[in-house]
Amino acid sequence: MADTLFPPSPTPEPPGERRHARRRRGTRTTLVVLGSLLAVLVLGGVGGALWFQKRLDDNIEKLADPFEGLENRPDPAPSPTEEGVTTEAVNFLVLGSDSRISAGDPSQWEAGAQRTDAIMLVHLPADRETAQVVSIPRDAWVPIPGHGEGKINAAFSYGGPSLMIQTVEQLTGVRIDHFAVTDFESFTALTDALGGVQIRIPEDIGDGKKVFFEAGVHQMSGEEALTYTRQRHGLANGDFGRVQRQQNWMRAMLGKINNNRNDVAMMTRFFTAVSESVAADEGLTIDEMRTLYMSARGLSTNDVTFMTAPNSGTGRSPDGQSIVVLDRAALDPLMASMASDTVADYLAQNAAALEVLPPTVK
Repeated sequence: MADTLFPPSPTPEPPGERRHARRRRGTRTTLVVLGSLLAVLVLGGVGGALWFQKRLDDNIEKLADPFEGLENRPDPAPSPTEEGVTTEAVNFLVLGSDSRISAGDPSQWEAGAQRTDAIMLVHLPADRETAQVVSIPRDAWVPIPGHGEGKINAAFSYGGPSLMIQTVEQLTGVRIDHFAVTDFESFTALTDALGGVQIRIPEDIGDGKKVFFEAGVHQMSGEEALTYTRQRHGLANGDFGRVQRQQNWMRAMLGKINNNRNDVAMMTRFFTAVSESVAADEGLTIDEMRTLYMSARGLSTNDVTFMTAPNSGTGRSPDGQSIVVLDRAALDPLMASMASDTVADYLAQNAAALEVLPPTVK
């Protein structure tokens, strides 16, 4: 299974106060979920024992069907016409929330108390030759069905998974096939289950206070990686720079998984931790993940594009909130290409104009 899904490399390269603390944890946790979902797809490389699969499937918290009752949904991507392509495009909506346990019980939601602080849209095209990951800033100002305009992370507070799916589908025109959410205790546990990850720091950088990293390759524990992904001060582009660091960590984690896919003890620890950290729609079973893995087993890290939703930076809402202003002129055609499953071609022509994760992250 060499060179499948993610190639062996310590630094894989890409293509081309309480409330504030909770917000910081949200984005990194979404990356954990995404990395976990992709990583679980390599179960076949661990041996795929039926008892182990059942154990993982039992551990994953299943949400009540979040798609039930949704109306006026975008059409699925058109069926492929290329000879030999028999799979369909698949889109995931992945969130980091205050608590995955209450995510499946709408009676526990309280406005303002259950916001998700990270949102990622993951696209797996029908040809399984590439994959795309788009981070949507939590403060993006968008229409929320039934609630006027607001920050996109408020949709989860107002109506849980269903309203979040509806909001993202309305914003993007992309039909969501699977939904996953996690809590905030996963980051260090998953990293440590892998024995740490290697992160390359291109130059000495500090925040002027307690955080300082020397240039070089660092073998980071979960706590050290947590510090790396939480650093804001000292980064030229602040929160957006932190998002790139979080994505950089995910590349490193996926590289570590690939290098150790035949280490049964390590992978057992990791997959068990994954299954205990994720809540997903009922259709996203271990069997479904393995099916997706088999269809995408030829992907390498160079085939996966990480990017941030096009935006024009921060601004103010009509009621004075600090928000992220989406650049609809750039976002809409990107999302249209994802909806039509032509995003790989679109990126080939427009990647330079998009905020794609670079090979080296400061």
